Amino acid sequence: MMSEDGLEAVRSGLPAQLASLWRYGIVLSRHRQTAEDLVQATCVRALERGAQFTAGTRLDRWLFAIMRSIWLNDLRAARVRQGGGLVDADDVLVFDGITHTETNILARQVLSEVQKLPEAQRETVFLVYAEGMSYAEAAQALSIPIGTVMSRLAAARAKLAGLGGDGV
Repeated sequence: MMSEDGLEAVRSGLPAQLASLWRYGIVLSRHRQTAEDLVQATCVRALERGAQFTAGTRLDRWLFAIMRSIWLNDLRAARVRQGGGLVDADDVLVFDGITHTETNILARQVLSEVQKLPEAQRETVFLVYAEGMSYAEAAQALSIPIGTVMSRLAAARAKLAGLGGDGV
């Protein structure tokens, strides 16, 4: 176990989590500026409450929980933010050569289809497939039963199964 206190662990580990936080912000909000605002609010709250973090545990999971809480509070307060603009996959993907073009085209299609999923499925897909959480970790992060995680993923996979059709 780490010997650092919680605040020092947050301060030293936070920079490495920024990209994951930004991706999670995009998944939650579907809007680049809102995602950036969520990352900033999450960082501020994490630093303010760093003493509450248990050093040696998963900082990313703790930060995701903070971000999700901020997002839900914002939704409750604003009641409008939903559907505030999609991030164009072309802006997110980098095309760096012919060998990656097909992969990026498929990734763009997948991102586009994932963005069309209902929020609960989209969020669960992100946590499990993009961030590599186990079903149990995702259930804990979302405060739902593990069976609900499995159900959401099954429904999302069924909706995404048509990608790569034409026998591909």
